[in-house]
Order: sequence, then C-alpha cells, then structure tokens
Amino acid sequence: MEVVAGDAAMLGATPVEGGVNFALSAAHADVVELCVFDETGEHEATRLALPGRDGDVWHGFVPSLGAGVRYGYRVHGPYAPELGHRHNPNKLLLDPYARRLSGEFRWHASHFGFKQGGQDDEPDDQDNAAFMPRGVVCAALADLPVGPRTAWADTVIFEAHLRGFTQRHPLLSERERGVIRGLAADAIVDYLVALGITAIELLPVHAFISEAFLEKRELSNYWGYNTLSWFAVHPPYLAGEGPEAFQRVINRLHDAGLEVVLDVVYNHSCEGGADGPTLSLRGIDNASYYRLERDDPAQYVNDTGCGNTLAADQPVVRRLVLDSLRYWAKDMGIDGFRFDLGATLGRSVHGFDPHAALLSQIGADPLLGKCKLIAEPWDIGPGGYRLGGFPRPFSEWNDRYRDSVRRYWRGDDGELPELARRLHGSGDIFENAQRPASSSINLVTSHDGFTLRDLVSYARRHNLANREDNRDGHAENFSDNGGVEGSSTDAAIIERRALQQRNMLATLVLSQGVPMISGGDEVGRTQQGNNNAYCQDNEISWTDWENTDDVLLAFARGLIALRKDEPLLRADRYRHDEPDADGQSLHWIDATGKPAPESFWLDPGNACVGCLLASTTPDSLAGRQLLILLNAGAEAVDFALPEHASGGDWAKRMDTRLEPWIFSDAPPAESSVTVLAHSMMLLDGSGRLNFNP
Repeated sequence: MEVVAGDAAMLGATPVEGGVNFALSAAHADVVELCVFDETGEHEATRLALPGRDGDVWHGFVPSLGAGVRYGYRVHGPYAPELGHRHNPNKLLLDPYARRLSGEFRWHASHFGFKQGGQDDEPDDQDNAAFMPRGVVCAALADLPVGPRTAWADTVIFEAHLRGFTQRHPLLSERERGVIRGLAADAIVDYLVALGITAIELLPVHAFISEAFLEKRELSNYWGYNTLSWFAVHPPYLAGEGPEAFQRVINRLHDAGLEVVLDVVYNHSCEGGADGPTLSLRGIDNASYYRLERDDPAQYVNDTGCGNTLAADQPVVRRLVLDSLRYWAKDMGIDGFRFDLGATLGRSVHGFDPHAALLSQIGADPLLGKCKLIAEPWDIGPGGYRLGGFPRPFSEWNDRYRDSVRRYWRGDDGELPELARRLHGSGDIFENAQRPASSSINLVTSHDGFTLRDLVSYARRHNLANREDNRDGHAENFSDNGGVEGSSTDAAIIERRALQQRNMLATLVLSQGVPMISGGDEVGRTQQGNNNAYCQDNEISWTDWENTDDVLLAFARGLIALRKDEPLLRADRYRHDEPDADGQSLHWIDATGKPAPESFWLDPGNACVGCLLASTTPDSLAGRQLLILLNAGAEAVDFALPEHASGGDWAKRMDTRLEPWIFSDAPPAESSVTVLAHSMMLLDGSGRLNFNP
C-alpha cells in the first residue's frame, strides 16, 4: 500500500480525489504510523509511516483508500513521564478528528501506557488494539439549511438526555428508543412543539466511555461527560448508522421550528490522570494537549475534577476545539453549545482570563459567533467560579438564580432582595459589563441534582444506588420535603408539593432572562431522591411516560404560552424604574401598591412582593402592564393593585393557588387581590380579557 506526503492543513482523515489524506498533530513524536484495518475492522492489515511533516503536523496521502476504511495510529517518541512525554507505539490510538467509530471500547490492562504494578517510567509492551475502537474514514456530508435562529429573548430551553428522554416512550418502536432516531419520531417532535419550547439542549452526544471504576460496580457513565472523541457521535446512539443519521434528525427538528444545542466537554478527556489509560491524546502528544504540573510534569493539573485538564491556551488544543465546533455547527447543523466547566476554556498557567484566545476565537468566528454559546461558568480550579465573567456573546448558567428560587420558596428569611435581583435577569451580575438580560440562563433544576419533583419531596440525597456510600452529589440542595421524606399518601403534603412545583416553574418561566427547563420536570419525573444520577442508565434516570403528571404538564404548556404571548416577559435588555428609550420599565412594589421603599428590603420577614412591567411606547405595546405577585410566606397578603396608566382593569392570567391556574377568560380583578400563602399570580393590566394558550 503506497503512501506519499499529503496536506498538513486537513487534520483528520479526509477523502479527496484519488484517495485519503491523513494528518495528525504530534509535536514531540519521532515517527507516526497509520494503522489500516481490514474490512471487518478486526485485523490490522498494514502500517504506514506518515512521510510528511510540516511543523508539528505529520501527514500522508494514501491513493488506494476511500470512505469506510477503519484506521488508528501508533506514535513513536520519548516515554519520559518526568518530562511530560508518554509515547508508546504498543498502544493503538484513536484519531481525535475521527468522524465515526467502529468497534467497542473494552477495559483491559493493555490500555495503560505503563506497566501495571511497576513504576510509571516503565512503558508497557502489551498491544491494546483488540480492545480499542477504530476511526472510520467518512465522506463529506451534504450541506444543511440554516436552523430557526430563534432570538435569545424568545428562547425557552429544554435540557434532555437523548437516551433517557426516549427510552420508555410507549409510542416509539424498539428501534427508536434510546437512540438518535427516536428524537425525530413524530411523538417526540409533536410533544416538544406542543410544550412550546424553542430549543432542546442535549447532554453529551460526543463519543464517550464509562470509567473503569463504574464498570467494576456494574454501573456506567450515563450522562456522557467522559469524552473519547470530539467529532464522532456516541456509537450506541447511532445504532449502526453513520453521522448522516444524526444530520437527518437535526433537519427534522429544524423543520419543526426547534433549535438544537449540544452540551460539549472540551475541558478534559476520558484518559484521566497519571494512572489513566493511553487511548488518544496522551499517546499522541501528552505534553501539548494536557496541562501538566510545572514542578512535576508526570502529574496532571486537575482543575476539572476528572483527572486531567485540556491545555486550552495551546494552539493545538484551540484548533481541536474550534475545528470540532465548526464541524458540529456547519456539517451537523447544530445551533448552539453549552460548554461544560467553561471556565477551563479560559485558563492559562496564570489562571482564568475572560479574554483568553480560545474564548475570543469562538465568539469572533463568523460561524460560531452566530450560534447560541452558553458557558457553565466554573470549574474546581483556583479562582474557578466565574459567574458573570465571560465575554459577549456568551450566556451563562446562573446557579445563583437556581439557589435563590429554591431558598425563597422554601421560606428562608431574608431571601427576597436576592430573589428580586434574580427575577430581574441578574442585572447586578451582567449589566455593568454591557451584556443583555439573555446572558442569564435561568434554571431551577438541571441534569445535575434533584428533579423538580424530588426538590419538593426530599430533604436530603438518596444516592446509595451509586455505590459510593451516599457520599457523592450535592450535600445542600435547598430542598423541602413538606414534612415527609420521599413519597407520601397525605393529601395535604401531596397538594403542597404540587403547589411548590407550580410556583417554581412559574417563577422560572416569568423571570427576565432565558428559562431552561430540565426535561421531565414538566411531567413530575422523579429519581427517587438521587441527586447525582450520572451512573444510572436505568429507570432512575429515564422519563417514565406511563406515569406522568398531566396536570403539571398542562400548567407548563400554559406558562410557556403566556411567555410567548407577552413581549414584556421576553427581555432583550434590562429594564429599570425609569422608562428606557422604548418606554419600557420595571418596578418593585409592596402590598400598598406603591414602590417598595428601602426599609421594605431590609426587613428579613418580608416574603411578598410585586414586579410591575410596563410599556408606554406608542405602538402595539402601548399601555401594556403586567404584574407578577409572589408570596412565599406562611400568611395570605392583601395586595393593593396599582392604578393602571390607562385606567383599565386588571385581569388575572395565572394563579398557582386557583385551578385551572392559567385562565383563558380572565375576569377583571378588584382594586386589590389576596395573594394566598405560598402562591404566585400574574395579572394583566391591558384590559385584554382573552388569552388563547
């Protein structure tokens, strides 16, 4: 099999006219061998030393190959952990740019680059090829039409696990459950459209593996935050199909008006720390791809808590991340990305920098800059909590919003001022940096932690199924079980829990900023108190479609319809007491119907407040007023309604205490309303008495 010098500019395996171009960045390698497997993928047919090298990139062109070929690499070079080098040609390595994987990863002692039981400086001579997946050369994909491009102010995000969301759905066939094609099933698409969300955010779909310790416990990595490949779809999700199957699903969701956001992990890899396996980057160029301890390069900086940290300040890592993002955005049609442990992407040896090269390149990229970019604004490294510290155009997961809403509805004293700041879109965090209200991704729950139902049913975590003696997961959840831990047959407790779920959902959807609903919360999904179900690929995590809370679902649909119907609820900027250039304003009022004085906020016993949204612009919004009333206190509050600017009546649109909770025919309210304990209202001051959710 012939190989000649290729093109260093095309990293990965690229079919071109007459053959395939292979290119791999391995700055410290002495020799890079391309391993070509037979048609079965079982046997290594030949090894070809890549003859070309331009800078750090090794490359070769093989005329006799084409799409469908299975391949891997063996990289020769120094094995000197004390200097940061861990080359070992006995290990078959996965191309980090592989678009598709063939074969199953299986844990085996041969994956480790050092001799088990020996010293770290003794390379292992076992061949691991029998237990490694191969990369597959893939033909170029057809171009996709641009997605819906929903404005941030109109966005409602629905976070979901591809497998867990579809695995138990009764209207899906066996071949659709738990795999990518299930997302395109009519039953799923129709459900999402009827719910009213505009974007589905998928937990990781990049190829990943389960950690060895989980397999020993007969568990698996369900969430997928343990990446093996940043270009390939997780093979079980494809169910034997190629990447074009994923593309078809994205196209189907786009046709339904839905955007797709991917949760992506560019902060660490599945190779772990110094005692981890050699599967890809570690054997290709360990010293370039990973951040190593300066005083001991045999050890890895662990700002992620996962054993290693990708060196985001290194050009080779930045290129890998940017190339991967562009592939998913351009070739796969993805509309946005949520960056797991996003603070790591802005790190250098000097710490986090909001103007770090990688963050700047993502935001300035002509393609990526138009995508929805969402940072999880923290990692566990020094100075790793960076909420509010990311540059435009990034938005950020807002955990201060999450915690405040939980504490407020739990009834914590003194929480009202903090809640008001969060309902305002967290302008205290983002506005001074000239960032819009959409910078705040508001959430009450997510994949990580209690579900909404468990948040009102459990006071403490119940993670014994994870086999870590209940030590894992958040210890403080700001939850409230209503007096009974877990399930209850007490009618009063059941009703209180239902009410609190409505309260928190209503708070989330009616707040300024961008709401994110955790998939399953809208139907009362429970994990039986497990607040760290990352390793539970079973009924604990899967949505139980046979036992859904249809009343709660109807409420969630109505809430989202209210938000869509009311421009004042969809903030694209921060509003304050004084009307802005467009005549829009936001006011905080107390039970007298007047602006809340400073003394009101200083009283820790106050738990009832009104948020008045108004517009005086002479257009379709002229005279529009909305009043959100919240009362987390134990007593009802008689709340005087402010005088409407146009003299119209106030009409109740929503009341979490009064069935049917969301009103399509709203009767005019009197001059005051009684806000019952632990309840929330939305009133419309426009005189518009009809609403069709």
